[in-house]
Amino acid sequence: MEHEQNGQQHCCMHEEKVSLKVNSTMQNDSCCTKNHTDGDGHDHAHGNGSIFKMFAPALISFVLLLLGIAMDNWFPQTWFKDWLRIIWYVVAYVPVGVPVLKDAVESIRKGDVFSEFFLMGIATVGAFAIGEYPEGVAVMLFYSVGEVFQGMAVRRAKSNIKSLLDQRPDEVVVLVNNEPQAIKAEAVKIGQIIQLKPGEKLGLDGELLSETASFNTSALTGESKPDTKNKGEIVLAGMINLNTVAQVKVTTAYTDSKLSKILELVQNATSQKAPTELFIRKFAKVYTPIVVFLAIGIALLPALFVTDYIFTDWLYRALVFLVISCPCALVISIPLGYFGGIGAASRNGILFKGSNFLDSLANIQNVVMDKTGTMTEGVFKVQEVVFDPNCNQNDILEMVNALESKSTHPVATAIHEYVGKPNHEILLENIEEIAGHGLKASIDEKDLLVGNFKLMDKFGLSYGLDPSSIVYTTIAVAYDNKFVGYITIADSIKEDAQETINLLHRLQVRTTMLSGDKGTVVKYVAEQLGIDHAFGDLLPEDKVNKVKEIKARGENVAFVGDGVNDAPVVALSDVGIAMGGLGSDATIETADVVIQDDKPSKIPMAIRIGKQTKNIVWQNIALAFGVKAIVLILGAGGLATMWEAVFADVGVALLAILNAVRIQRMQF
Repeated sequence: MEHEQNGQQHCCMHEEKVSLKVNSTMQNDSCCTKNHTDGDGHDHAHGNGSIFKMFAPALISFVLLLLGIAMDNWFPQTWFKDWLRIIWYVVAYVPVGVPVLKDAVESIRKGDVFSEFFLMGIATVGAFAIGEYPEGVAVMLFYSVGEVFQGMAVRRAKSNIKSLLDQRPDEVVVLVNNEPQAIKAEAVKIGQIIQLKPGEKLGLDGELLSETASFNTSALTGESKPDTKNKGEIVLAGMINLNTVAQVKVTTAYTDSKLSKILELVQNATSQKAPTELFIRKFAKVYTPIVVFLAIGIALLPALFVTDYIFTDWLYRALVFLVISCPCALVISIPLGYFGGIGAASRNGILFKGSNFLDSLANIQNVVMDKTGTMTEGVFKVQEVVFDPNCNQNDILEMVNALESKSTHPVATAIHEYVGKPNHEILLENIEEIAGHGLKASIDEKDLLVGNFKLMDKFGLSYGLDPSSIVYTTIAVAYDNKFVGYITIADSIKEDAQETINLLHRLQVRTTMLSGDKGTVVKYVAEQLGIDHAFGDLLPEDKVNKVKEIKARGENVAFVGDGVNDAPVVALSDVGIAMGGLGSDATIETADVVIQDDKPSKIPMAIRIGKQTKNIVWQNIALAFGVKAIVLILGAGGLATMWEAVFADVGVALLAILNAVRIQRMQF
């Protein structure tokens, strides 16, 4: 490889390491966007030829170094001495050393004097200054080889997330005057019709015009199970058409699609640093200059105390000390571990807004959850209608249906399905939504109330029954200041809800259900699932107070809900988890973690990923500090050579990296 290419490679890798930005802006990473990896970890740009080019500088140095050592020790040559010998080792040093020295100069220009490039530069140049030419080349050679492996590991860590970039095709086929025409995806306008053949990826969000079509949604949800959509349903960018030619009417601009928002979210995930990352970042800035000054002390101070002081001997010890001190293992493996955790989660349809939330989830002690749409399907069906026989049941139902048409609540949908299309001839006036109670409107100057029994109490209406005796969710109805009856509605529990609670309990995590739904319904669902504590009939402020009570006991709380209606609780909790990120833009905006496929079983999976990520990070910290501390002491005492120093630096870094990338291969 040419020196310029190698320098770019080093610059990209070192920038990621020293700044601890494994990459918060992947699209601007010149080194890593050009060398694209797919979701399976196959490196397209780095085929066999490209990998050879990556290692070419190190290979050249290795051959020259090996020949030099051979002529020094095994096959002595009369000409291989003095200046010719020095020039030989300088030539061996140049392919691997010059890019690093350039990076050191560039870092100094930017105000970062004590970078690892600076440490490696003065250590190897110092080795040349005292005549230790082979060791000077060897240190830089192994360092460079380590950097190539580290760069490959970083790209590997990115592959799970970067594969999402492939889910938006550059071109789509639109119908212009009923003729198919390929145009750039970003040029497609809202209202245009896309024609999608089997096997093709949808480029923009839209409404399905065909009667039915099946899609692979794995890029969005992590699930490869086909999802069949019917005419009029929303389909999203990144979905792959499976069977027949489908037509989709574009409803959202290219840059505003759900997938675009998800990509933006994940690409910016590493900008939110975990506390461990932030600590190591600050630590490295203090640690490195201290080590440099200690090395100077090791080289010079013994002159004041040692009778047979030899400068070159103590300088060699100082150089060994510098090589050992490079914080490579820490500054690359820690963010790589967190990035691997984010990648593993995204592969399973779980989106983290930052590595700090991986840490927070690892420490969660109580998962507080909403009921509707979280542990239940959120698909309600009317069970029974109990009205006063003296009233006209059909008229009342028509009025209730008309009022509920102003709401997007699942209860309203159930009523629409039961009654039919709303009668728009019914004139509704003074429509008012009373938070936590229901809806109020006027029809022919008479008040219509539709909500829970607390709404009846609020307006002082008697209803002559005990609401707690009714198990199902109950919608109370009053008209013309009289209670006229109620409608019962039931929801079904999600198929993996029981598994979710069992897994949370195995993780020693307590569970609490908070819902605005009827207390008897909430209690019934909680008993079915084995949830530890459940509270119903709660207003938004009641949920906040309950979470405050839990936090007051010193417990770390994660709240799981829709991320919009429960915004105050999400803000109060340590981690806000939103279900159904594909269905709500607001959910993506407000939650800390988004579960894309609505499956509650992804909650314990997210916690396990957080715990495993934290374990790996602390294993790497212990490994790096432990080995470096031992070898640093040996180096200062003159008991460690450059070879031990190389292991303490590059060897430990590689071990830490191999440990960090384990999380990407784990099954959760």
